[in-house]
Amino acid sequence: MKSPSFYPLLIGTLFFALLINAQATGERPNILFCIADDASMKSFGAYGDTFVNTPSIDSIARDGVVFNNAYNGNPKCSPARACILTGKYSWQLKEAADHNGRFPSEFRTYPQLLSEVGYDVGFTGKGWGPGVYDTADNPAGPEYSSIKLIPPYKAISDVDYAANFEYFLNKKDPNTPFCFWLGAKEPHRAYELDSWKKAGRQLKEATVPPFYPDNDIVRGDLLDYANEVEWFDTQVGRAIKILEEKDLLKNTMIVITSDHGMPFPRVKGQIYEEGFHIPLIVYWKGKILPGRTVNDFVSFSDLAPTFMEVVGAEPHPQMTGGSLVKQLLSPNSGQLDPTRDHVLLGKERHDVGRSNQDGTDLAYPVRAIRNDSMLYVHNIKPERWPVGNPEFGYLNCDGSPTKSYLTNLKQGDREYFLFEMNFDKRPEHELYNIQKDPHCITNLANLPEYAVQVKELRFQMESELRAQGDPRTLGNGDVFDNYIYYGKRLDYSTGQRINAIKYTKQGTDK
Repeated sequence: MKSPSFYPLLIGTLFFALLINAQATGERPNILFCIADDASMKSFGAYGDTFVNTPSIDSIARDGVVFNNAYNGNPKCSPARACILTGKYSWQLKEAADHNGRFPSEFRTYPQLLSEVGYDVGFTGKGWGPGVYDTADNPAGPEYSSIKLIPPYKAISDVDYAANFEYFLNKKDPNTPFCFWLGAKEPHRAYELDSWKKAGRQLKEATVPPFYPDNDIVRGDLLDYANEVEWFDTQVGRAIKILEEKDLLKNTMIVITSDHGMPFPRVKGQIYEEGFHIPLIVYWKGKILPGRTVNDFVSFSDLAPTFMEVVGAEPHPQMTGGSLVKQLLSPNSGQLDPTRDHVLLGKERHDVGRSNQDGTDLAYPVRAIRNDSMLYVHNIKPERWPVGNPEFGYLNCDGSPTKSYLTNLKQGDREYFLFEMNFDKRPEHELYNIQKDPHCITNLANLPEYAVQVKELRFQMESELRAQGDPRTLGNGDVFDNYIYYGKRLDYSTGQRINAIKYTKQGTDK
């Protein structure tokens, strides 16, 4: 009689054989990569959300694999997306490590590489950005965004993502595989205020994180956000239906994610759990066993080498992430690779509006390590304001009703501690027990009983960062402050944003 472990092993072996056979016979898989703009992991039903409805994505999750420990590497749009495209870690991206910087032309992207091995590539909506690039196309590929629609709410983009995807499919060579980036511009701000009322929602539906006040303003803001996440789900559902109608679903790998957490204080752009812990769901009919979950720690830098291996091509030498094909094709759930037990995170300059005696437009450099139980954060320049200087409006936080409520609190107000939690300066070292404190409320770093743990985590983190050539850890971090910012700069004499630099090609933001 065969042992119980024999059959899963046999299934996994057969899956790998199918993949190799498909590559040998020229039946290379298509890839549909769907990415939301500013949607938190908990905003998808597959991760247990209670007030955002995402039936299309949840269906894909049930029929595919859900990664429970996926991270973006840097919780801001353009650096996170650059990690996806290049297969590199954030601190290896040079100018692209900064938000609204220049995408270095020396970096090869997976869409470019797949195009060179016979794939039709394209994107709709938001590709890489915001920032500047020197190639003819956006780093995500040639753009298909000309087909428009009338959105259900004023602030939603009028780009018909699914229709543009269909146009791309109709236009491409039917005999070649494709790799398409469906980049929604939702739920990026701004939102139509009180759109939740149009949707027939009730304020009691919202789940308020403990670092916000629980009031009608915040609840309404969260429900307006939920409407836009649901729009992304609608577009993904339409794209899947198009694949079904064209009989392409059977050989298309679908990947669903978001670049970082929701555009709210203490989330987007911040090194806390909801900012960098992202959804990652993958469907591949006949290759990925349905209903699986993977607990291995994975990062955006792992996606490009995964796509290269899936299509039967060698990862580019610049790619420092590792392929996830083993995790995709395994018949098992849980922890599959014991070496994937942690992930490194970082940030440099996100938005302007931060200055001190050293200069203007400075980064707020952070490096962090997250394992199964703990998050250690090193705020390298704690004398700087983490969300931007108060006199310039805390510009590394999108404007919103929630932000306005918090920043209008005054010392002595009962809820002033919530303002401090979201916008005040931070200590050099932070340590959180993620299992007991998933919202990162209680900093343990200065407690004597955690001193050894802080020392060990910092040593592990910095050893790996040095091996990866991180300029900040090697003592050359000011290079990130000196890269040009290509967005709307600040006139520090007036506090007004201005277009200070002219350029011809740029990534798009909402």
